[in-house]
Amino acid sequence: MLSLVDIRTRIAAGTLTPAAAVQLSREAIAAREPTVGALAALAADAAIPAEGPFAGIALGVKDIIDTADLPTQMGSPVYAGWCPRADAAVVSRLRALGACVLAKTTTSPFASIDPTETRNPNAPGRTPGGSSAGSAAAVAAGMLPLALGTQTGGSVIRPASFCGCAAIKPSFRLLPTVGVKTFSWALDTLGLFGAGVRDLSYALAHLAGRPEIDGAAVPDAPRIGLVLQDFAGPAEPEAQAALEAARRAAERAGARVSAVALPDPLPEAWALHRVIQDYEGRQALAWEIAAHRPLLPAKMGRQLDAAEAITAAEYDAARRCAHRSRRALKDLFGDFDALLTFSAAGPAPAGLGSTGDPRYNRLWTLMGVPCVSVPVPGDGLPVGAQVIARFGDDGRALAVARLIEGALARG
Repeated sequence: MLSLVDIRTRIAAGTLTPAAAVQLSREAIAAREPTVGALAALAADAAIPAEGPFAGIALGVKDIIDTADLPTQMGSPVYAGWCPRADAAVVSRLRALGACVLAKTTTSPFASIDPTETRNPNAPGRTPGGSSAGSAAAVAAGMLPLALGTQTGGSVIRPASFCGCAAIKPSFRLLPTVGVKTFSWALDTLGLFGAGVRDLSYALAHLAGRPEIDGAAVPDAPRIGLVLQDFAGPAEPEAQAALEAARRAAERAGARVSAVALPDPLPEAWALHRVIQDYEGRQALAWEIAAHRPLLPAKMGRQLDAAEAITAAEYDAARRCAHRSRRALKDLFGDFDALLTFSAAGPAPAGLGSTGDPRYNRLWTLMGVPCVSVPVPGDGLPVGAQVIARFGDDGRALAVARLIEGALARG
């Protein structure tokens, strides 16, 4: 994989130019894209700024995020060839900081549940996950050092786990979603994919304009709660092994790890995530349903049809439960610096007919807390472990994730 921090270090040292750094991505795309299929569009002549903290960084942008110079097609024939007149706020910010917007990455239609044709770079017969399929696959395949995704259920953390790269879903609304196609305004969250946790820390700190995120301190003996999310059902053996490896690594690094069961009403909130997601999705995509229902993909179409039966009272009750759950989670973080749990139920499923199960991601998206997927080295297909911190403490989430990442690398 291409490390954003390594590229920036070489540029600062004068051993690599921004243009040469972007050329590394173009060469990798030429070599890997025919097999992986991670890109929805590629800029023929993208501007390469010479200055800024992202100068020389080739950026991939999930194809539900507006770009003024590349089409934004939502993974759907409804928007085939559509070109916005403006960048999304997050893209505009990255350009201002020197990033080269090189490619749009594939997405499940409207960032929903139907799969793309993108293939897992580690095993072409397996899914890369979704809905941010192209972003995860492009970074994991070494084609891009940084890519933007979004998460409404598990669309950043899960594909990162499946593909073997690092990713962060930041605190809700830390990054602006202006110019991003909405599915659920209470859940949609921008996320970042990178080669490792230090790349995410650097990128998020600069992108959010919060330098304290990069290099945030970890207590000498951080308190980590091990959360199995039993209410979500058992994980596969590979995911259990990855979580155990991450736990042992955390303890080797000096952390105090103890098992914790999530208090009520958090399990109830987990079950109600879909009520909020689908109720809002039905409204957010009202025009597409009314004008282009035959063009909507099969799984998403059935999902939105069923959502018509969700009442306003059910939606309101789900939102109230989520609010109570956030208070309960805040109290839990009085005893822990971070939580450690599964990034995904197991390795990437075989075949391209599914994006995988987001059951270990949904609750944390609903809670709006920062989540980091840390790749766990192993002999088989990639599986990650997920580090979670309290709302607004993205630096702490990244610092604990980097602590575990380092201990895993040392073995």
